[in-house]
Amino acid sequence: MNPFDIDSFLATGGLIGLCVLMFVETGILIGFIFPGDSVLFTAGIFAAQPDPFAPLWLLCVTVPIAAILGDQCGYFIGRRLGSSVLEGRLMRLIGPEPLERTHRYFEKYGALTVFFARFIGIVRTLTPLVAGFTGMPYRVFTLFSILGSFTWAAGIMVLGYFLGHVAIIRDNIDIIIIASVLTVVIPMGIHLIVRWRKLRAQRGETAAEDTTDQASDAQV
Repeated sequence: MNPFDIDSFLATGGLIGLCVLMFVETGILIGFIFPGDSVLFTAGIFAAQPDPFAPLWLLCVTVPIAAILGDQCGYFIGRRLGSSVLEGRLMRLIGPEPLERTHRYFEKYGALTVFFARFIGIVRTLTPLVAGFTGMPYRVFTLFSILGSFTWAAGIMVLGYFLGHVAIIRDNIDIIIIASVLTVVIPMGIHLIVRWRKLRAQRGETAAEDTTDQASDAQV
């Protein structure tokens, strides 16, 4: 199943695949690459079709629960491993900007960050980890995680469901799906390319400095 091919993903994975994706998006650090908003919106549109893959009420119950469980997993990973979880190769690829933005949200909004982060790509993946290793009280984290997950997941799916009854959207579902995926994939691709070029330039500068140092030592 390819989560970027939303049509086939929902047709093949169904409700279980959708719940797994929502769990992974915040439960595991690699979840930042998945187009969660687009998948939820499309799931709502499909639920409005004559032969839905799952009824809307079931989606609005199970999918937010999967998102909450993902938050719980991310929180305990952050609590157990501490800030070291953000020092690996994957975080170097992501770059410091999303993490700095997450910290700024925590400084500005405190626990409300857990709620608002649900609506911000990448930040929603990092927030449970940061909340875990910074020692946010578990009950406070869980409360805002529940509120944010239900508002975000159920809200987007309900929006897709009602728009799915609009003729122009119903008759152009493929175009809507492609457009929604591109709004996630293009910015993410640009970010990763820019970050990769920066890392490559830094490695080049480091290699040049090492060469210069070796030349200086040889002269001495």
